[in-house]
Amino acid sequence: MKALKLVFATALIGPFFVGCGSARVGGISLEKVPHPYYKTAPITEKQQNHWGHLDLLLDTIPGMSVDRAYKEVLKTEQGTTTLVAVIDSGMDIDHEDLNDVIWTNPNEIPNNGIDDDNNGYVDDIHGWNFLGNTYNEQLEYTRILAKGDTSHPQYAEAEAKYEEEFRKYSNLKDTYDKIMAQLVTADYYLSTNLKKSTYSKADIDSISTNNQSLLTAIEIVKYYTSGYDSLSDFKEAIKNDLVLINDHLDYHLNKDFQGRTTGDNPDDLSDVGYGDNNVNPHDPEETHGTHVAGIIAAERNNQIGINGVANNVKLIAIRSTPNGDEYDKDVALAIRYAVDNGAKIINGSFGKYFATHSEWVTDAIAYAAQHDVLLVISAGNEAYDLDKTASFPSDVVNGKEISDNFLVVGALNPTYGTKVVADYSNYGQQNVDVFAPGSEIYSTIPNNAYKSEDGTSMAAPAVAGVAALIRSQYPHLRAAQVKEIIMKSGLSLPTEVQVGEDPTHIKAFQKLSKSGKIVNAYNALLMASKMK
Repeated sequence: MKALKLVFATALIGPFFVGCGSARVGGISLEKVPHPYYKTAPITEKQQNHWGHLDLLLDTIPGMSVDRAYKEVLKTEQGTTTLVAVIDSGMDIDHEDLNDVIWTNPNEIPNNGIDDDNNGYVDDIHGWNFLGNTYNEQLEYTRILAKGDTSHPQYAEAEAKYEEEFRKYSNLKDTYDKIMAQLVTADYYLSTNLKKSTYSKADIDSISTNNQSLLTAIEIVKYYTSGYDSLSDFKEAIKNDLVLINDHLDYHLNKDFQGRTTGDNPDDLSDVGYGDNNVNPHDPEETHGTHVAGIIAAERNNQIGINGVANNVKLIAIRSTPNGDEYDKDVALAIRYAVDNGAKIINGSFGKYFATHSEWVTDAIAYAAQHDVLLVISAGNEAYDLDKTASFPSDVVNGKEISDNFLVVGALNPTYGTKVVADYSNYGQQNVDVFAPGSEIYSTIPNNAYKSEDGTSMAAPAVAGVAALIRSQYPHLRAAQVKEIIMKSGLSLPTEVQVGEDPTHIKAFQKLSKSGKIVNAYNALLMASKMK
């Protein structure tokens, strides 16, 4: 479930108008950030669309040194083809920058209606869709309350969270509805006076009037559109936020909503075979999985769109993340599906803070560890300290890690300095492992398009791409070794940073994750070359 980033936070909404008113690791020399170190030049437009591949020391941008890794380490080396599973919301497998990197099941005859490889999934040519036609879903704490099972260990917490969130989003909806109503009225007076439906701020400034209704309209528009190019841009932002707010109220927090359409029992792990082979997104606005896929492995150097982090990768598409919280059953089976079909890396850009069958997922994580598969998971977007707030999926049971193949990633901004950590990123010295580029990440979205998006959801696939590079070039290395390399070879930032949106909340960057580092592909490949 992604965090909502709205135009306004409740506490920030303005008044309403009423009426008229060189280190050495593993025997090799690795690049190290000198102290002090400051950004020396603004990021350019050219750099913006691939800043995550740039080099902090060479470009003064906190990327992962991917370009440098290809130029100085990999050069012409291709490595072996590596399978990466993307467990997400669906993937546009026909995208111009992805269609050549999509996995095809060699043991399945396309579209013959037969389970040729006897794995329980009929015609799973490019992966599997565990959601069927499902798109909208409840949040997990809503499901817990809807079941009425007061014995659930998180029931009281779920009840408190539900009441808090329902009140918050009900108030937000009321606020946004009032803003929209005021803007519609103001728009009427302005467009009537200017005799045109589209107008600029200069047009508004040109109005000279003593009409109180028109003066109020001018005041309203100027107040609310500060920071926007036009009233239409602001109204569009408000409309987009209302979609998110209404989704929360109509689906995520609706105890009576039944989103699942697959016909299985989500509380029975043995009830399998549900879903279908349509791994594409099921809604025009569903960009998430396609965006994640492009970050990992968009075809490199094809003169189209972008370059993914990893070359020589095939992507297994697995759809299990709805618009809402994923079911533990779907996640557990998705991990096992990826493992059984040969994935060496699994990217999971999803997560939640309540779970009903978390043991199914931890068992699947252990299963992946037994089969030497690395899981790269996004930390989450609520600026939580995960050492104090439980999150799922997790490889921690009763305070202890149950595997060595689980890597949790926080998100960075493109500018080095006190705000290098994204203000939404979760963190935790014990439960987040590394940080990587996550904000303003330009990547693929459906229908041969491209877009910049933010989130730890974008940081995780960047690291999955680095892991794929390592496993491709050094296939003898095990998943646990790849995790160790990524954590040890990163850059330590000798700086204090802002955590969350509060400018007074300052922490040493090295205290925000277990490694205290940002991922660096150049260093990682150097270290991997020395590992046995």
